[in-house]
Amino acid sequence: MPGTARHDREMAIQARRSLSKTTDPLERLRLQCLAKGSAGIKGLGKAFKIIDGNNSRTLDFNEFLRGLHDYAVMISKEEAQELFQKFDKDGSGTIDFDEFLVTLRPPMSNARKEIIMQAFRKLDKTGDGVITIEDLRGVYNVKYHPKYQNGDWTEDQVFRAFLDNFDSPYEKDGRVTTEEFMNYYAGVSASIDTDVYFIIMMKNAWKL
Repeated sequence: MPGTARHDREMAIQARRSLSKTTDPLERLRLQCLAKGSAGIKGLGKAFKIIDGNNSRTLDFNEFLRGLHDYAVMISKEEAQELFQKFDKDGSGTIDFDEFLVTLRPPMSNARKEIIMQAFRKLDKTGDGVITIEDLRGVYNVKYHPKYQNGDWTEDQVFRAFLDNFDSPYEKDGRVTTEEFMNYYAGVSASIDTDVYFIIMMKNAWKL
């Protein structure tokens, strides 16, 4: 995965630096997720999913707070309350956590979103909106992967490790959705200042 490990490190350092300067609860939560790397926001989503036992994809305040604490987010109850109220627009006492995660994603220009979608479409050979090992055959070349070269891993193991990059550590299912791909690259994007450089990086990485 060209460049992403380095960007991940840079982004995590940047996020930790910015944390001391910001007081906005949403921005603070976003930075704490980004400090965990590109898949940080996705990881928070997985923590929410585990708590949402009845699969309603909504959380009440106690579940929301528990999810944040389970994911080791440093947040006071007051801050969490303020965040929760921001998202509970209809005052129903619950929030939609998919909507919450989309808002948490670092903002990106349309040019960046478009190039991310181009990469996704190239990888999603079957066009079903999910990238799987089958999609990667013939699109992602494993020959240069060091573990493949020295015989440690098979082609499938390299594919699987590649897909796991985009998956959260809690639920590696070997399937990457548009949303997950977008969340991941929103994290990478946060460490890259200019659209031009981001687009060049994506084009080089995916030969677009």
